[in-house]
Amino acid sequence: MQKLRTGDEVIVLAGKSNGQRGKISRIIKEKGRVVVDGVNMMKKHVKPNPQADIQGGIIEKEAPMNISNVAIFNAGTGKADKVGIKVQDDGKRVRFYKSNGELVD
Repeated sequence: MQKLRTGDEVIVLAGKSNGQRGKISRIIKEKGRVVVDGVNMMKKHVKPNPQADIQGGIIEKEAPMNISNVAIFNAGTGKADKVGIKVQDDGKRVRFYKSNGELVD
């Protein structure tokens, strides 16, 4: 079970986007990276391609960042938090916040 999932609200701990919050849009498991909406923006120069109906120019898009640079955001405390995994009595695995023990989902 992964500690972070797509759709989780996270806060950035390091880098140029330090302190910003956003939702995880994509996880790249093989490289250990995540893409967070509206965070770690980069500019990319794109050539026009009339056949594919692509207009040229400079576009801004989210760049992947290392998964260790983000932490899940705990709305109850308003801070970044660690995630633990525990097995319930019926054998189901659930995620919980380590600071206060509340379930994540």
